[in-house]
Amino acid sequence: MIVAVHPLAGFDKVLHYKVPEPMRPLAAVGSLVRIPVGHAMRLGVVGGVGPPKDFPVERLKALVQVVYPFPALTPDLLELARWMATYYAAPLDSVIEAMIPGAVRRGTRAKEARFLSVARRIERAELAALARRAPAQARLYELLSGQVRALPKELILSRTGASAAMVRALVERGLVAEEVRRIQRDAYQDDRSQGELVAAQPHALNAEQAVCVEALEAGVAGGKFGVTLLHGVTGSGKTEVYLRAIQAVLACGGGAILLVPEVALTPQTVARLRSRLEAIAPGHRCVVWHSHLGEGERLDGWLALASGEVRVAVGARSAVFAPVRNLKLIVVDEEHEPAYKQDESPRYNGRDVAVMRARLCAAQCVLGSATPSLESHANVVAGKYRLLELTKRVDSRRMPSFTIVDMRIEVARQRGPSALSRTLAEAVRARFERREQTILFINRRGYSSSMQCRKCGGVEECPHCSVAMTYHRTDETLRCHLCGEQRPAPVRCPKCGAPDIRWRGLGTQRVEEAVKRLLPRARIERMDTDAMSKKNRFREILGEFRRGRIDVLVGTQMIGKGLDFPNVTLVGLVDADLSMHIPDFRANERTFQLLVQVAGRAGRGDMAGEVVVQSFTPQAEAIQFARHGDYAGFAEAELAVRNEFGYPPKRHLIRHLLRGPNPDKLRFFSEQWAKRVRDGFGARLEVRGPVPAPIEKMRDEYRWQIWYFADSVTRVIGDLSALLHGFKWPDDVTQMLDVDPMNLV
Repeated sequence: MIVAVHPLAGFDKVLHYKVPEPMRPLAAVGSLVRIPVGHAMRLGVVGGVGPPKDFPVERLKALVQVVYPFPALTPDLLELARWMATYYAAPLDSVIEAMIPGAVRRGTRAKEARFLSVARRIERAELAALARRAPAQARLYELLSGQVRALPKELILSRTGASAAMVRALVERGLVAEEVRRIQRDAYQDDRSQGELVAAQPHALNAEQAVCVEALEAGVAGGKFGVTLLHGVTGSGKTEVYLRAIQAVLACGGGAILLVPEVALTPQTVARLRSRLEAIAPGHRCVVWHSHLGEGERLDGWLALASGEVRVAVGARSAVFAPVRNLKLIVVDEEHEPAYKQDESPRYNGRDVAVMRARLCAAQCVLGSATPSLESHANVVAGKYRLLELTKRVDSRRMPSFTIVDMRIEVARQRGPSALSRTLAEAVRARFERREQTILFINRRGYSSSMQCRKCGGVEECPHCSVAMTYHRTDETLRCHLCGEQRPAPVRCPKCGAPDIRWRGLGTQRVEEAVKRLLPRARIERMDTDAMSKKNRFREILGEFRRGRIDVLVGTQMIGKGLDFPNVTLVGLVDADLSMHIPDFRANERTFQLLVQVAGRAGRGDMAGEVVVQSFTPQAEAIQFARHGDYAGFAEAELAVRNEFGYPPKRHLIRHLLRGPNPDKLRFFSEQWAKRVRDGFGARLEVRGPVPAPIEKMRDEYRWQIWYFADSVTRVIGDLSALLHGFKWPDDVTQMLDVDPMNLV
């Protein structure tokens, strides 16, 4: 038997190996194997069976080990890896490594323990004879015989004072069985203590939910591929629809994956799902899957899914690769979120990969959102996706009222900029007095976005990046949020020595300070990347907030979506303009989505909610459409602009980013390359650029970019990659292709 193996060794090439006779039953396609490559041992994945062409079979080396007794990649995952390598112009080995957790590839050992149970029941007379010969053994046997399931050996020995020799004697007599079991380290198993537990029994469905559930159940029962866009307003009960669909999948013996965009959303989603699974059947479990887990938790979760012990996975972007057996359903919650896009190779979009994986498995894919991406909306219009809608909140709860504060007027009234307008400050104070909770959102961490001298106008910039450094008041430092450069904040201007330093712009720390001045007795917490550096800190804060021990939560985008807190009656967007004035054609779409999603955190309980939006451009279309909750109107207006300029979803965009230490050399080679592409592709590809990237310098490297527009990625990406590899690039110029990019800065 000869197999073709994809080595995880940093090169894209298939190698062939002989399979020794004892390993043949295990060496299936998708198996993780250990192979000799040169003088080193490497891991690889079996990609096929059969001899190589033009190479003598007798010279082939043999496999060293089949690592697991089941395939590491299911057939659909292996096919998906090949598609991703082609579509995203990524090395196949990097795609496979993204699919298999590092703990699995590094050979991290599973946690094991020995368990004891009764192997043979004996009569009373035989037990009495044993008690006369070995009374301690008899007492140990009686203890085990009274248990309905096996007990950990270590626990038995510590509680009874028995010795390992006693156990060994009972095992040799055939009275006691000793077995080794893998201990499952379940992530978020303690969420009951974190205040995240929700009702296990299904909620009564309203008419719209019932229609959606019936349609999804029919799709699952049909056993064919299909994509459904579930467009439901915030608080409309989309999660309940997901849970009913998963329940239908489990009932027919299938498996399911539920994706969420942020790690912060995972505990709440896991708690809901686990409570429901326990209500359905005590044997059903779900595996949590994301990059913030410990190695042991990731390994155990992967083993549980790959071995077929568990059939449901829930997690962030990488959970789309969970080795779920008999996959019948993939749910992508908040499908519009940029967090589903990977920023490093392979630069895949978890939503699009989910659709492709569902297609390969003949499964159903559900994309859910209150503000669907324009790409998904366009696919509905084109008839590629089915549309299901939830237009009302559950229990007929009202949508929150929407107040827009014109900060131009506010600055004039207060004679200077302020973090909180009078309207927002009064609303926060009123909620505190009524013992209701408030969320304040600003998508920028730190205290101020820049430090500027009033005398000379100098701004402290990062020496390695072309951005201003952010002031962090908690530790009196200036930090670059791109490269991590950090230094003490100066008390005098480094350029002219003047003490007149002014901190410009807002960040989460400055908003937190403003709230503390407004409400000295309030319990306030900040939730951003800086505050969440400690593992599980975000879970602790969310648990405290749910229990009402926090009055005001200040945070960035991680609190802006998906979270459900019934006592939150006020949401304040401190600066709604931040996402609108960036050099990205999706700026309006992201602003609209952000406003609607953050506003949706208010009024999810029995009390009415209010949203206060602070903006210097209150007349902007994104703000006005969000104010009225008019998704259809916004999509129509924004698509008209996109179509006029040929932006996605009208056409696909491929971004080519080039980096190097010498700006003149970078410009020269960028221009030479762009000319080569224009000559080689003609009308098949529209080329725009090269131009400097919006952030021209990052980590001591200058950055230029070229945009390629095409009607189909698959028709051009192969030729573009081939041309790229044939071009003679200087050693100090690196470049990468980003297909369907979400970040253009």
